[in-house]
Amino acid sequence: MIHFDCTGPEDGEVLLLSSGLGGSGGYWSANLAALARHYRVVTYDQRGTGRSPAALEPPYAIADMADDAAWVLDALGARACRFIGHALGGLVGLALAARAPGLVSHLVVVNGWMQPDPHTVRCFDVRRDLLLKAGIGPYLRAQPLFLYPSSWMAANATRLATDEAHAAAHFPGVQNTLLRIAALLGFDAAPLLPALACRTLLVVSQDDLLVPPVCSERLHAALLPGSRMARLDGGHACNVTDAAAFAALCLEFLAA
Repeated sequence: MIHFDCTGPEDGEVLLLSSGLGGSGGYWSANLAALARHYRVVTYDQRGTGRSPAALEPPYAIADMADDAAWVLDALGARACRFIGHALGGLVGLALAARAPGLVSHLVVVNGWMQPDPHTVRCFDVRRDLLLKAGIGPYLRAQPLFLYPSSWMAANATRLATDEAHAAAHFPGVQNTLLRIAALLGFDAAPLLPALACRTLLVVSQDDLLVPPVCSERLHAALLPGSRMARLDGGHACNVTDAAAFAALCLEFLAA
């Protein structure tokens, strides 16, 4: 079972939101109000995270995560959806849209990639080393460095402390986290792209420490003419740090 929540009009068109490595539907809390005025917004905790507990086992891949997203849509009785995915969640959206043309009409990929960049691999290697050699506490304390600009972190120190405590209380486990990192690093979208039939928007952060803008640029070039690209500032989690600009971009695109 995958835990999911619905916000917005019950008869509205479904907008499925898929989170990044953390996997929690709560990641989208800054965006729900704006998006739910127009859509039936569905957030979910990915398998092995949050309120969808499971002991993940290898082999585990983005394709398995796409299976879970499809399960959520089936549980809702939704035959089509719009989809926004952040980082790993964007990869899930690519896999889901390629597998079932017509299921995803509009896809927004936020700071995603076609294949992982060497810089991104280095960042995740550091994060894995922190988790394995220093423990969960240092791993979680380092996490904001990869997500947010320094100015935003300085202005939101209390929130970061609260988020860290929550993440520690609901940590999905070392094995689950390592398998999820391996899945995103092992993903290659290139074979899937010819099957994509949906409108696609790539949102790229100019100041993303974790995923360089060139990753979205390569994906955009491979998808042309079927994609648009829009640039924001605000770090890897730009939908959190600049929620208003992010919502405006997405709503304009999703209504097309």
